[in-house]
Amino acid sequence: MNIHEYQAKQLLKSFGAPVADGVPVFDKGEAEAAARKLPGPLYVVKSQIHAGGRGKGKFKELGPDAKGGVRLAKSVEEVVANTNDMLGNTLVTKQTGPAGKQVNRLYIEDGADIDRELYLSILIDRTVGQPAFVVSTEGGMDIEAVAEETPEKILTLAIDPEKGVTADDVKTINEALKLSGDAARDGETLFPILYKAFTEKDMSLLEVNPLIVMENGRLRVLDAKVSFDGNALFRHPDVVELRDTSEEDAKEIEASKHDLAYVALDGNIGCMVNGAGLAMATMDIIKLYGAEPANFLDVGGGASKEKVTAAFKIITADPAVKGILVNIFGGIMRCDVIAEGVVAAVKEVGLKVPLVVRLEGTNVDLGKKIINESGLNVIAADDLDDAAKKIVAAVKGN
Repeated sequence: MNIHEYQAKQLLKSFGAPVADGVPVFDKGEAEAAARKLPGPLYVVKSQIHAGGRGKGKFKELGPDAKGGVRLAKSVEEVVANTNDMLGNTLVTKQTGPAGKQVNRLYIEDGADIDRELYLSILIDRTVGQPAFVVSTEGGMDIEAVAEETPEKILTLAIDPEKGVTADDVKTINEALKLSGDAARDGETLFPILYKAFTEKDMSLLEVNPLIVMENGRLRVLDAKVSFDGNALFRHPDVVELRDTSEEDAKEIEASKHDLAYVALDGNIGCMVNGAGLAMATMDIIKLYGAEPANFLDVGGGASKEKVTAAFKIITADPAVKGILVNIFGGIMRCDVIAEGVVAAVKEVGLKVPLVVRLEGTNVDLGKKIINESGLNVIAADDLDDAAKKIVAAVKGN
């Protein structure tokens, strides 16, 4: 689960991290009062969407010469003008895709005198099974670009969970970021704070880009991106309250209500599979035969008829879907349960696109019998390769 920048900063501030004063704005009429709560005279007006690249983004409604989604303002009047310009319009960045995201919230923040911009994040390093700091002197840039062009400027430092952030760890990070004086002393406090927030709130990512050294030599968290482990949200009702469902795909929200592992994609072949590995293989083979999957959907090993019905309805509700592939290998999951769910869903919502079903494993004969006697216009497949060929051909009209 992702949260907005202003929410991330409020959370980090509660742990003691240094962040600027700021006020979230949800309505154009709130801008002036929000700005007057801040010291000024420099303000930053930031679009709040769940996507990076906001500063270089473009608003669909404002033309190519308009400023991006993060703007400096040198007066309250400029804050109001930028708010009127941005709020309610659609911001397109490299991470939103061409559709963009509507800006429904802004964050008006006190400006900062920046001396240097640094990069810092904490994530789980799967190679060692520990949380790790990733830091670089190249802040304000895409870390992927830094990794590709100047990998020697990135340090990855794994943290022993039993020890936490030690004095040696702080020294290593300070040296990697070339911090000294007040900034280094701030690091001694800040790095353990960020690690504590990461671990106590079950974050999957905490990214500060940039972490800045101000002209007075002190550190400040200038931007913050936080994602949480969805499997741990039951421990954090306060975090769940921060969820902004307007930033999420409606189909993914519906899937979460039924405990389905669903991710919307950009293709046109809907997939319903049991098991994450088999789901990935199904998507791969669809691409191999020249088409694109419309989703990742794992119904799980012990899905009920009702759960399968819900999954099928979510797939068919996507207008981009031009064909559906059901690929089930029954181990714990029974093929007859899948068949009953598919039949129930089709009878409820109808079937307007080609449907290929491949069943194998537990109760496969019964599952095929249910499908065959349902009267549905279903294309049967013998194996995964056969199923992929058939659904791609059906969608392409071959």
